[in-house]
Amino acid sequence: MTKSSAYLGHLDEETGREQLLCDHLTGVADLAGRFAAAFGEEAMGRLLGLYHDIGKYSREFQAYLRADEEEKRRRRGRIDHSTAGTQEIVRLRQSADDEQSRRLGRGMAQVMAFCIAGHHGGIPNQGTTANTAEDGTLLGRLKRRNLPDYRAYHEADLPQTLPPSLLLEQVARAPLSAMLYTRMLFSCLVDADFLDTEDFMSAGNVEREGFASVETLLERLQESLEEKFLQPKTEKEKRKLELPINKKRSALLAESIDAGKEAKGNLYRLTVPTGGGKTISSLAFALHYAAHAKRKRRRIIYVIPYTSIIEQNAAVFRDLLGPDSVVEHHQNVDYDDVQDTDMNRKRLATENWDAPVIVTTNVQFFESLFSNRPSKCRKLHNLAESIVIFDEAQMIPIDYLRPSLAAIEALVRHYACTAVLCTATQPPLGQFFSDDMQPLEICPALMENAAFFRRTKIELREEVMTEEELAEELAAHEQVLCIVNVKKMAQSVFDLLREDEGTYHLSTNLYPVHREQVLEKIRARLKDGKPCRVISTSLVEAGVDLDFPCVYREINGLDSIVQAAGRCNRENRQGIEDSPVYVFSFEDTKKKNFLAADTTQIVARKYRENLANPAAIRMYFNELYDLGGEKRLDCKDIMGKSRELAFAKIAEEFHLIEEQTISVLIPLEDEAKELLRHLEAGERSRSLLRKAARYMASVRSNIAEELLMHGALYRMDEEITVLVDLSAYDMKKGLMENEAEEERKK
Repeated sequence: MTKSSAYLGHLDEETGREQLLCDHLTGVADLAGRFAAAFGEEAMGRLLGLYHDIGKYSREFQAYLRADEEEKRRRRGRIDHSTAGTQEIVRLRQSADDEQSRRLGRGMAQVMAFCIAGHHGGIPNQGTTANTAEDGTLLGRLKRRNLPDYRAYHEADLPQTLPPSLLLEQVARAPLSAMLYTRMLFSCLVDADFLDTEDFMSAGNVEREGFASVETLLERLQESLEEKFLQPKTEKEKRKLELPINKKRSALLAESIDAGKEAKGNLYRLTVPTGGGKTISSLAFALHYAAHAKRKRRRIIYVIPYTSIIEQNAAVFRDLLGPDSVVEHHQNVDYDDVQDTDMNRKRLATENWDAPVIVTTNVQFFESLFSNRPSKCRKLHNLAESIVIFDEAQMIPIDYLRPSLAAIEALVRHYACTAVLCTATQPPLGQFFSDDMQPLEICPALMENAAFFRRTKIELREEVMTEEELAEELAAHEQVLCIVNVKKMAQSVFDLLREDEGTYHLSTNLYPVHREQVLEKIRARLKDGKPCRVISTSLVEAGVDLDFPCVYREINGLDSIVQAAGRCNRENRQGIEDSPVYVFSFEDTKKKNFLAADTTQIVARKYRENLANPAAIRMYFNELYDLGGEKRLDCKDIMGKSRELAFAKIAEEFHLIEEQTISVLIPLEDEAKELLRHLEAGERSRSLLRKAARYMASVRSNIAEELLMHGALYRMDEEITVLVDLSAYDMKKGLMENEAEEERKK
């Protein structure tokens, strides 16, 4: 490409350093091409990089870059530089003359136009031919004629033809797959744009990558497993490993390793009962699978339903693999700003999943797949050539089941992605995949494993309880876990018991570090045989290693009940009859969870004696899918909106959690206070935001607004909210949502 010193891509106001526009375009093209090569679209990625910022060749934009701060503030967002590339890309010639190639060429041009149009503010809706030039749709923007004169871009001597694409031909007939293809290319472009800009802004001082290879991680895993499970150091450790339950866990681990070595498919199920060691087994399967030379899998992405257990799972992986190759990503930090025409340091702090092991949430994973925003989408290209493990796969929300599973199938089919549906309560999801893509079972002896790991007796109570009656029953137990459906009820029941020694409350109102501190106290008291009563929300059901002699669970879905039962007699120290799991109801329980609760009741009529039976679980999910109806499986008609190429609309409506929450930084501990000082100084980095997330509690948006109004919180910026009134954080119950709500009602 021809160089010109007259045109700048970026200007570092702090140092006065300049980046030539031609250098920026070439840098982005090189990176985007490399990223897209993972799914066979290198030429497409390169072309996007070369064209995305040609609108900056205008005198108006160059004057804006060189203006003083006041002038920049006045003109920010008023110079359209992305529509130029959008329009020029659709004018490119197709290299083939036949009609099919021309049709695909038009489709290709449209895909690229979406990517360039959205590389700052987000991919727009396609719109209709009725849209005018003032509309923000793609078809509207293609009609704009009053753009600043950018013709100087011809000096760059850019390619004038569109490359062929075999992948586009494969996905074009399925709208959801076509949209995912667009987002994957968009991801290549925006991540390349972020990284090239970051490299310039930091003067090349930012280090990314440099992680251990998959092969190295496998070696570390083998060493860790050898040390922990095969070479006991003491007689006590040896006796523990000889216990039947631990022998069975080792057998399931060995079976998972063998399956990983011999794997020939790309879609799997791992059905292991609670307490069977599925976290380590799934990691071992994935690393053995990934390390096979012919399979070429670059990373493992572990998708978890709850933010509350990310820390714990990530800690397990770090213990096995070392501290330098595991990244947790669960904060919805999104510094996209449609008014900002240049990337700032805050935006550069967002994640792109370039580590070999990523631990994230259902919300972050699926909402990114259906997003249109640069900050959320930039990571998507790193899903190619990855193994994605869906821990507790039954918790993919039923309201979004069809589009979520369709996206998983598209990743597996087109992007060299391997998916593992991992759970103790495996739903019959095969019916939602194509006939040629049915999940293979990693550990096929389902009934045998379920019978072996049955350690509790689940008792479904017919009578309705009051909070006071529940508290009275709990007080009669020395050690007991009680799980309720909502945070407000957890706090209420806890208040009735809190004077008792060894009583604890757990919910997302506690920030992660505080929750782990509480969990350590709970585990210590359980181990020492001391009184220990815990009132919790469902966050303890998955991935939290607790072992109580008795569990109470408010009625909900059968999968939740079985998960709760997994916290009872976990180490099989007592008989089944001595390990009760009581399922109870409050007066308004079924009003709030009627579908799941009613379905559980239906299944109980047939399987009351053994609700954890795989046949009972299969019946539960089949009944749930039937009762919910087809509309319930895609409640926002995401599949239908995909036919309209409504990128922005889908992103706006695809929310796994409808009740909006925000994360609030709680600066009580010294590390949190130090992090706050850095944030207040304007610092933003991935490392800083990860550390800050450990001190953030979730609060409902309406309650947060109430706390903001009363001065208990303050917004540092559009993404970071901080607790000012530290008295609003109770060291037993966490952030006081209920009290704020009561204050609001007065």
